[in-house]
Formats: sequence, structure tokens, C-alpha cells
Amino acid sequence: MSQNNQLTTLPLFSLNSINMRTFHITWLMFFVCFFGWFGLAPLMPTIREDLGLSKGQVGNIIIASVSGTILARLIIGRLCDTWGPRKTAIRLLIAGSLPVFLVGLSRDYTTFLLFRLAISVIGASFVVTQYHTSMMFAANIKGTANAVTGGWGNLGGGVTNMVMPVIFATIVGFGFTKSEAWRYAMIIPGIMMLIVAFLYARFTKDTPNGNFDEIDHHAGKTKTDYTILADWRIWALTLAYAMCFGMEITFDNVASLHFVDTFHLSQSSAGFWAGVFGFMNLFARAMGGIVSDKVGARFGLKGKGRLLAIVLLLEGIGLLFFAQAGNLTLAIISMLSFALFLKMANGATYGIVPFINNKNIGLVSGIVGAGGNLGGMLFGFLFKSESITYVQAFTYIGYIVIGVSLIVMLTRFISKPAKSWLPIKQPVAIAE
Repeated sequence: MSQNNQLTTLPLFSLNSINMRTFHITWLMFFVCFFGWFGLAPLMPTIREDLGLSKGQVGNIIIASVSGTILARLIIGRLCDTWGPRKTAIRLLIAGSLPVFLVGLSRDYTTFLLFRLAISVIGASFVVTQYHTSMMFAANIKGTANAVTGGWGNLGGGVTNMVMPVIFATIVGFGFTKSEAWRYAMIIPGIMMLIVAFLYARFTKDTPNGNFDEIDHHAGKTKTDYTILADWRIWALTLAYAMCFGMEITFDNVASLHFVDTFHLSQSSAGFWAGVFGFMNLFARAMGGIVSDKVGARFGLKGKGRLLAIVLLLEGIGLLFFAQAGNLTLAIISMLSFALFLKMANGATYGIVPFINNKNIGLVSGIVGAGGNLGGMLFGFLFKSESITYVQAFTYIGYIVIGVSLIVMLTRFISKPAKSWLPIKQPVAIAE
């Protein structure tokens, strides 16, 4: 235990401290948000038929499903600094459950698109998870803790791909039509979100020493230092996260459709294999954080940056193999390969984020997190195009990821203020 009661170890199976209770509830919060966020994705073959959607309209829905999160993550990062992560999470869960419950009212493309956009806001829960975990753990274990909470939360994307088709099939088995079943299925994640809102209110605190309003936290008294935006490292991390998490949420959205259309799988089988991709989060993102912490202990932030560049490069190469896979077996093998490095890159990115500026963790986390959704939105345009096949889209993304890995490799991640690319009056504060 550090002087400010932050944990210096990660006892995964303990609930004895406020740190570990918060740790487990905050990843569970992100898990159920991810479950609700992508609950519709494995049901899109049915929804596409029910609403008569074209490829372009499906593409617009994919873009909408990640677009709202971009602005929301920027706002949520600042709210964590002011309200505290506990109040922010509770309010986000309650408000976010509404479009999840109500999306079943959609009867046409436009209404469904707007509900999908509204649901995307709950993706901002990631920022709360990373912020809250950073408050509970000391620097030596922060990267690992962030990676585990992020990875186990991302696991919701894998579980929802597997479970939602089962829930759908069960509802159909009770005599409801397919058109009714996908609508009723979304009630389940909405209920899950409300249950976790109660758990968050009952069992967590903003910091190991209490909530912000109990300990007279500085939030609200200290203005956000926007001069940190002149630090190129923030934008390099934003690009990196666009390539890894942006690709992850894109794949969560299109995997079932790709397996159905390319390999002629049933909706349930396609959902299973898409779920396997998400299940890699059980360990792969945590692995990225653990390795990042170990590399950082020996080589500092510079070593962490090099590690991030390497896993991004391997992700890009894996994507190229996946795009060219001629049969389902090769596609699954290459998918697991690029998924490993993609999710390690997620963990490695947020193994660096808390050390960029310790006085504005929420802002930095929000900007980098928004970058992930910006990447997902931009990738969505490739899958929307009528002139570009899904195979070509995966190929283009692979080359883009490789290009960004080179940019990250050239970025100077050092444990002192980096040279700014804009003139600023005050030096940027950097966490040692």
C-alpha cells in the first residue's frame, strides 16, 4: 500500500479493500456497457433483413454506433475530474440504459440509426474505468491494473456476440417472430446496466480515501491545463489507439456479417466466431499492460513506446493475412493472431496514458479514448462503400496500422516534458 493508500499489488481474488471492490465493479461496469453497446451487432443479419437495409445503410449504422462515443469520451474525461468517477459512472449507466431499452421501437432505418447513435454514448464508460483504476493503484502496477479492467470490460464484446444470438433464439423458441425477438433481446443488457449502477453507488468510492466531496478533492478548483494538448505524445497515443481499439470495435460490428456473407455461416455460428475474437480480451489486453509495466521498469517510457509500436506492427501484418484468408480455418487462425497483438496494443497504450500528465489524467484518457472511436468511425466508411469489399477494407486497414506503428516508433516517449510542436508559456507537467 502506497502513502496515499493506492495498492502496489493486484490481488485479483480479493474484495477486502475499497481499491479491489472498485476494481471489480468498474470493469464489470464497462463489461455491461460493452454488452449493451454491441448487443445489436451479432443480430445485424436479422435486423438487416427485417428493416430492409442496404450495404450503405448498414455502413452508416456501423459509423453511428461508434461516433457518439467520440464526443462523449472527451466530456466524460472532464466529468471524472470534476464530479468524480463514481457519480459519472452511475449517471452514465442510468442515462445510457434508456436507448438500449427503447431501440426495439425502431421500425425503419432512420429511427434505428438514431437509436444506434444514442447507444454509442455508453462507450464512454471506458474512460471512467481507466480513470477510476488509475486512482486506486500505484505507478508500479497502474498499467497492469488498467489493462486488466479494460480487457475484462472489452470482454463484453465477445460475450455479447456469443450470448445475444442465444437470447434471440430462445425468444423465437417461445413463439415470437424474428422481428420481435431482436427487439425484446435488448431488454437484457438494459437491465444489466441498471443493476451495475446500483452496485457502483453502493460499493465504490472515488479514491482509496473517500469520494471527492468527502476529501475536499481539488477537482473544480484547479483549471484543466489545456496546454498539455501541445504535447505530441498525446496525439501519437491517440493515433495508436485508433488503430487498435478502433479496429476492435469495427471488427465487433462487422465480424458476424463478414462470416455470414463470406463463409456462409449461420447467424449463431458467425456470432460464436466473432465472440472468440472478443474473448481474447480475457488475457491479451492484460498481457499488454503487464509487459508494458515490466518494460517500463527497465527502459522507462521510451521502452513502453517501442513496445507499443512493435505490437501495432504485428497487428497490421496479422490483418493482412486475415484479409487474404481463403477459407474459414485460415481466417480463424489469422483472426486470433491479429487479435492477440491488437488487444496487447490496447493494454500497452493505456500503460503509457497515466504517465503523460498526472494532473489531467481524465483529459488525456478522454482524448486518447476518443481516438479509438474516431478510428472506428473512419474505418466504418470503408465498410460502407459499395465499391470496396470487406476483404479490401481489411487489407487497407492493415496497411494503415503498419504506417501508424512507424509513427509511434519515431515518437519520443520520455520521462520528462517532450518538446512541443506549439509554443507554450509553461512546461508540461509529466509524471515520473
